[in-house]
Amino acid sequence: MKVIILAGGLGTRISEYTKSIPKPMILVNKLPILIHIMNHFSRFNHKEFIIATGYKGRIIKNYFKKNQFKNWNVDVIPTGRNTMTGGRLKRLQGILDNQDRFFLTYGDGVSNIDLNKLLKFHEKHKKIATISAVRPPARFGFLKLNKNKVKLFREKSSLDEGWINGGFMVLNKKIFNFLKCDQTYLERDPLENLSNLGQLYAFKHNGFWQCMDTLRDKEILEKSIKQKKHLA
Repeated sequence: MKVIILAGGLGTRISEYTKSIPKPMILVNKLPILIHIMNHFSRFNHKEFIIATGYKGRIIKNYFKKNQFKNWNVDVIPTGRNTMTGGRLKRLQGILDNQDRFFLTYGDGVSNIDLNKLLKFHEKHKKIATISAVRPPARFGFLKLNKNKVKLFREKSSLDEGWINGGFMVLNKKIFNFLKCDQTYLERDPLENLSNLGQLYAFKHNGFWQCMDTLRDKEILEKSIKQKKHLA
């Protein structure tokens, strides 16, 4: 099963690093955060990766040219410097046409989520999209849930608190019907519309999850990985 990693953003909140490299290539305990994410999928035997790049994508491309990872199949696909998250996925539609479902996550978040349970949950409910719901600090947005059904999806509002979208999604190929163009944010109209249609479910994850938006996040993540909290 293919794993799509969105790795094209500007990473402006951690510009101390991203002036010279893309955020997914920032080293966390001597490895790019991107590799920590890929290692997690690999532990669950998901080793076919498509990395959707944008800002400074050539650095990611060159990294995988120079470094070989046994048993991994890695395609690095440029999806436009200014393309939004939904637009990046839309640009991969031709590559994914023969895939009934696939994983999708962001290139800046690490978790110990059980990917087997996530996939089984998705298959059980037979919806177009399953996202992982996590509980980080209230500065993120939230998901309003009725059991496991997403009743309201609101991304990154400072007024909200509770469950939020932690990435680590499973998507049915029907998701492409909800993606319009390069400027489509996956987290806005597509997921909001799926929520309204009852086609968006959330897999609740109470374990480790940490994104890397800021230097403070990076420090927290490095400490957590040293303590092996990221291991499933």
